[in-house]
Amino acid sequence: MQHTTTTERVQTTRAIEQTITPQNAASMRARSGLMMSLTEVIRHQGMTQAQAAALFGVTQPRISDLMRGKVNLFSLDTLIDMAATAGMGPTVKVSRPKAAPAKRAARRVAVST
Repeated sequence: MQHTTTTERVQTTRAIEQTITPQNAASMRARSGLMMSLTEVIRHQGMTQAQAAALFGVTQPRISDLMRGKVNLFSLDTLIDMAATAGMGPTVKVSRPKAAPAKRAARRVAVST
């Protein structure tokens, strides 16, 4: 079994973010984080993939996809449900934008004038 390092994950994440939209990148970051946390819980508890599959109500190959980091095969909803089932208490954190994009600011000025 081949394990990826944190550096490899960061490099992969950066490469992906350069080729997709900011919206898709945000979704992938959220899904990736949940997948890594779920994988950690499965390993920490010493569960086999079959045991994890039974817990989450999915097939063993689905757990294999999860543990191999196949982000595009999982929706955020599915991962949140799995995390809740594992007793992880998932939450969604939203931050305010650092600055309004120029186009939005220009529109607001034009509309209010």
